Order: sequence, then C-alpha cells, then structure tokens
Amino acid sequence: METDQIIKQIKQIDTYIRYGKVDRVIGLLIEAKGPEARIGEVCYIYTKTTHQKIMAEVIGFDKEKVLLMPYSSVHNIASGCLVEATKEALQIRVGRSLIGKVVDSTGELLTGETLPKGLIEYPTEQSPPNPLERPRITEQITSGIKAIDTMLTMGKGQRVGIFAGSGVGKSTLMGMIARNSEADINVIALIGERGREVKEFIERDLGPEGLEQSIVVVATSDQPALMRIKGAYTATAISEYFRDLGYQVNLMMDSVTRVAMAQREIGLAIGEPPTTKGYTPSVFAMLPSLLERTGTSITGSITAFYTVLVDGDDFNEPIADTTRGILDGHFVLDRKLAEKGQFPAINALHSVSRVMTDITETKSLDITNKAREILARYEENEELIQIGAYKKGSNRKIDEAIRLQPKILEFLRQSRDEKLDRDKAMGTLTEIMKGSMTS
Repeated sequence: METDQIIKQIKQIDTYIRYGKVDRVIGLLIEAKGPEARIGEVCYIYTKTTHQKIMAEVIGFDKEKVLLMPYSSVHNIASGCLVEATKEALQIRVGRSLIGKVVDSTGELLTGETLPKGLIEYPTEQSPPNPLERPRITEQITSGIKAIDTMLTMGKGQRVGIFAGSGVGKSTLMGMIARNSEADINVIALIGERGREVKEFIERDLGPEGLEQSIVVVATSDQPALMRIKGAYTATAISEYFRDLGYQVNLMMDSVTRVAMAQREIGLAIGEPPTTKGYTPSVFAMLPSLLERTGTSITGSITAFYTVLVDGDDFNEPIADTTRGILDGHFVLDRKLAEKGQFPAINALHSVSRVMTDITETKSLDITNKAREILARYEENEELIQIGAYKKGSNRKIDEAIRLQPKILEFLRQSRDEKLDRDKAMGTLTEIMKGSMTS
C-alpha cells in the first residue's frame, strides 16, 4: 500500500521547468510573457550582458502577462531576458546558529559570508495562529524601561506600537529594550533605514551585549520596495520559528510605516487606486495579516514592538490610526518631553497598555492610576501655573500635582545604560506617591 502511494506521488511530481521572456520594464515593474506561475512565487531573470540570475517575485497578472518585481536593481534587465519559474515562494534558512548575526531580507548574511551550518529552510509567508488556540496574556514581561514596567506594564505576547516623530529617541529605546528585556531572543527588523544608521544602531544602541542575543534583519531605504516588505516578513518568520521552539521572543520592527510605504509603491506600480493619503487598498489588507502573526501561541510567545513614524507629529494619520486599532497598546514618544531632556520621552498619559489591568496586582494599579491622575491634573493647569496665575493654596489637589509632578518625571527618566529592577522601581514610585495615597 505504501509503495502504491509513493508511485502515485511520483506521478504527480511536475518535472517541467517553465520559462517566459521579459516583454517590458516600467519603473519598478517587469512585464513578462510567461512563465506559468502563481502570486508570491519566486522567479529568476537571466540577464544577457552580465549573465546574472536576478530574483524576482510574481505580484500580479495583466491578461496573459506576468507582473514581476525584482529583489535587486532592474538596470541589467532587457527585453527578451529569460524568466524561469521556481514553483516556490521565498524561503529563508534559520536556526540557533543565526543568533548574533545580521542578515538581509532574503536571509543571507549582510557581511557576504556563507551562512552557518545546521540551518533549516523556513517559509516567510505564514498564517496567523488560530484565534481560539491563542492563550490569554497572563504573565508580565520586564522590558527594562521604568516608564513601561511601572506605568504601562506589558505581558508576554503583547503587541504594541511605538508612535514617534523623527529624532525623539525610538532607536535608543529599542536598543535599551533589546539589552534589558527578559526575553530569550530579540529579532530586530530595520526597514527603510538610512545606511549610516544601521551600523550606528548595532554598535551604539544595541551594543555587543544586545547583539549576542539578537538577530538583526536589514533592508535599507535604497533597496527596492519588495526587499523592504520582505524584510518585515523575514523578521516575522524568524520570530515564529523560535516561538515554535518554545522561546519567548521580542520582535522589534523599525518601522511599520516604511513597510506600508513600500507596499504603496508596489500597489501603485500594478495599478491599484490610491485612497487615503495615497495609500492603496493592499496596504490596509497587508497590515493586519502581518501584525496578527505575532503574539501568543500554544508553544511560546512573540512580544512585538512596532515603531510607527508620524508625519508632522500627526498621531491620527492613516497608518498610525490603522496600527493602533490592530495592536494591544501604543506608547507615544512626545517631542515636548524630548526637548526638555526627558528620556525615554514616553508620554505616560497618552500611552496605553491594553492588558495591564489583567496582569497587574490591584495595589500597583492603584499607585500607577494615582500617578497618572497627578500628571493629568498638572497638564490641565500647566498654563495657569507657568504664567503665575495660579495662587498656591487655592486648590489642594493642584498643590499636590505641583509638588509631585517633578518627582514622577524624575523617576521616569532613565539613562541609556541604567539597569532596572522592576520591584525596586515600583517600590520607589510607591514611596513618591505615599503621601498622595493617604490624602
């Protein structure tokens, strides 16, 4: 019986290699007559002059033409170049020996060296876990950041967005989390970054200590749109691989906005209509399918941090609004706090951890809620206080806010190399709030 099944499977094997020819190139898009292929399949384009084999991916069809987008430059591709179908989607090689390495979107080492031995092939396209098989988030995870671990407590498997404009310290914050978090491994995706910033982040923000327990996936801003998107999918796939081994994984992606911009480039190239702020419908279909792949599963968890760039500090722009609705919380990095030298510049009032109430004991919740109340009251009356219009003694609660607000901000300030003990930090905040809690 087994022999019959093997013979049947052998008969079903397609041994043909299918070819097509490049018809024309329009901007980022390559139109080919053939080969027979499916969406997401990798094809090889053979150049005539340099005899290179360029990887490209099928992204659509136009009547009988196959629409491809390359993983590299289109400069050497000419009309009539041979296109070979591989019958497979992009797969990367992953394993424990990849920890401490820096790779590109296709999973190859950025140094150009050969990949270490002992890796297995793993597809970059995966389905999110079944929602009924996702365990609830019940355990806290230490991020190593005082503002997060006390005021915005996170759980293992939570997904949050770090919303920030340019130059307010999101890279530094990511480096601190990578070095100080209690996760087993970090997977860091640098998508659309300037080339200069990649080495700067690895050496300064991440450091040797952080790199030892991290895998960094890099797709710089000069690379084709498809490579930037694949960088996000590759990093997510690596995280899923380690999660399925039972690891507690931190996935940090900087930034999901640039992934959306790359998808917009592809969407416009294949003729999708632009909608809100020029973003195409495929962008808003891609975001939930990518972000839902992280979180808890029956084998492990992926705690995810996605940075979201906000143009002109507009926190309601389309990508920020969409990701906020998908994720389990958002941390806002406030430019005003950064300008005052408050780092990390997390605005605790405008930030939310949606699972905090489920994983934090009542006593700690009472303290953090009171601290929030103090910060909110000071913010409401800040103009009156700053111009001297408020007279001390007029309102006991405002007096309390004036007394405690500087102490809370000083407590939340944290230097890049400062280590954190969560229990000790919570004890310090309790001491600061002690007088307020009894009043």
